[in-house]
Amino acid sequence: MDSDGYTSLPRGRHHLTREQVSASQRERMLQGMTDAVGEKGYARTSVADVLKRAHVSRETFYEHFTDKQACFLAAYQAAADRIVGVVNDALADTGVPVMGRLEAALRGYLRELAADGGAARTFLLEVYAAGPAAAALRFRVQRGFVELIAGLLIEDERFRAQPDPEFACGMLIGGIASMVTGKVALGEHATLPKLCAPILAHVSALLDH
Repeated sequence: MDSDGYTSLPRGRHHLTREQVSASQRERMLQGMTDAVGEKGYARTSVADVLKRAHVSRETFYEHFTDKQACFLAAYQAAADRIVGVVNDALADTGVPVMGRLEAALRGYLRELAADGGAARTFLLEVYAAGPAAAALRFRVQRGFVELIAGLLIEDERFRAQPDPEFACGMLIGGIASMVTGKVALGEHATLPKLCAPILAHVSALLDH
């Protein structure tokens, strides 16, 4: 690992396959894009900024991505997949009550965002500077979270009794996203885990209503 935190390929001869080398390069470029946008903003980030952080050539970059936006979208999707994985793991234990699984999923989600302020800024704020395709991707990702959480809450008969359970879940996820984005915009990403308790209290009150 380099001093800047990026994992480089071994120098000289190695036994990595072409696919492994390509995967390593791609991973470093996605991380480079995330870090550069978190530091400079999407508009001021250039392909050269990514190359510098990822330690790859311009030719290598264009072997993987058509342009800066394509790299950003891939980085966003990779981050979303990681967080969805965390949430899915929390929801997988069907032996835990609904609210227990919701708490685990929410804590995991907030913990992931709180761990890296630059990445949180990149994917919650700078995504809107990356054009309509990025905004549409964020909408699809958020829609996926709505489906995940609705699939959990629908197990509770109190939630099924809501006039429109899916709409209620959309409002819940939208509200969480808005609060989280506000914290990140104010530079308060480290405090995100503190949102867990009041959010859970609100959901419990909604179900008990």
